[in-house]
Amino acid sequence: MKKLIILSLSLLTGAFTFGQPQQRPGPPAGGTQKQEFPARMTPPMTEIMEPEVKVIQPGDQTAMPPSDAIILFDGTADINLEWQDSRGNPTKWIVQDGVLVCVKGSGVIQTKRRFNDFQLHIEWKAPAEVIGDGQGRGNSGVYLQGLYEIQVLDSYNNKTYRNGQAGKLYKQYAPLVNANRKPGEWQSYDIIYTAPRFANDTTTYFTPPRVTVLHNGVLIQNNVSLRGPTLYIGMPEYSVKKHGAEPLVLQDHGNPVAYRNIWIREL
Repeated sequence: MKKLIILSLSLLTGAFTFGQPQQRPGPPAGGTQKQEFPARMTPPMTEIMEPEVKVIQPGDQTAMPPSDAIILFDGTADINLEWQDSRGNPTKWIVQDGVLVCVKGSGVIQTKRRFNDFQLHIEWKAPAEVIGDGQGRGNSGVYLQGLYEIQVLDSYNNKTYRNGQAGKLYKQYAPLVNANRKPGEWQSYDIIYTAPRFANDTTTYFTPPRVTVLHNGVLIQNNVSLRGPTLYIGMPEYSVKKHGAEPLVLQDHGNPVAYRNIWIREL
């Protein structure tokens, strides 16, 4: 009988509490509890005001340098102010009528300054008189950081291997299109370059060098990632070595290729 009475009381207590709303724990004794809610987003929360974007003046024409550009060659100053040969001596390339011309056998010409990330504008012209074919016709090259070549070549009606024609990243990426003008006509490259960053070891990219190229205003390389330095023979990956800022280099390939209006913006 005693067990039956205890069971009945338990059932009644459970029935009573089942229908009651659950009570949340109260605030600690002697204090109050305030519930926090995230602040409502407003437009200014994602509007960055400082530092302000740097103001520069663009060139009067697309190919003209903006106010923050470093002028590497404009045909007026002594070429040896900004350029030298590979040994640090005055270059043997010549300036004729405000145009820089490669002299066969003189070797490369390179900037005295060294660069990492940059925007580069450079104009070039293959000889009007067509001599030779394939890689032997109007051949030169623009080496970014002295290591990564963008081919300069008279590729107007001139058949050669696709990853060896004008605008290619030599032996790595053929240009998206052939945007060459006729021999003897001025052409332009506008290049955006992001230098590599290296891993803990000295032979591995953490992030590889990346290059975008417009040839005569036409996109021909779209932010491509390079496998390694330019090689004529071999695999680029096997020649990766850690480096920092390096010069811009123009190649002597035995052809009298001309250059003008060279300017660069460090990024």
